[in-house]
Amino acid sequence: MQLQTLGKGRFEEKWSQDKQLIEQTILNCISARRIFDENEKLLTQGEIVENLYLVDSGRVSMGVTARNGKTFLLGTLECEQQIFGEMEFFTGYRCQMNIIAVEPIEVAIIDTQKLQRCLLEQPRLSLYFASAIAIDYQDTIEILSRRLLYPITYNVAYDIYHQYLNDLPVDGFQKNYLEAERFATSDRVYRRAIKELESKGLIAKEKNSLRILNLEGLKVFIEE
Repeated sequence: MQLQTLGKGRFEEKWSQDKQLIEQTILNCISARRIFDENEKLLTQGEIVENLYLVDSGRVSMGVTARNGKTFLLGTLECEQQIFGEMEFFTGYRCQMNIIAVEPIEVAIIDTQKLQRCLLEQPRLSLYFASAIAIDYQDTIEILSRRLLYPITYNVAYDIYHQYLNDLPVDGFQKNYLEAERFATSDRVYRRAIKELESKGLIAKEKNSLRILNLEGLKVFIEE
């Protein structure tokens, strides 16, 4: 969840009014700060979550690995006062995803016992947690549903188009094998989808990126 106001949601106006209270509450619950190195995990899938983590700035990746070794990467996120571990804080479940630093980042560690006391003393603060979690949940379900219900070529085209519009909650990767994992598929299948879009004249593959050749055609392809 993002600590800043999200600009959307039923309680956005109230959130804006209580912005200082929310931020100060979180700051009061910080027990330590540390630097996480590139590729170091803030949270590990399957572990018991003992602390929450606040990242003011820096990029992280998020993903899940199944027992059969297959990996699904949700994508990368440029953090802006981002809190991780908040869902597990409320549910008591083990960590659902690996949260990994893409670059060295400074992380504030939030003491869960202090936070719990603050929420009990000021119950309305839970409203803002609930709003932010609900938005993150629906964004994530939308991504997962699209990955499950549509062919890989459609998903790649959709992602390219909406990355252009800059309206996706997460970004991608520069390396092909990581992009393939973001679409829960193999590198070979991912490259085949790219070639299909190239053959339609919609995109062109460059050294470290994909360039849109026919924006209107790409839009029509994903809206058919």
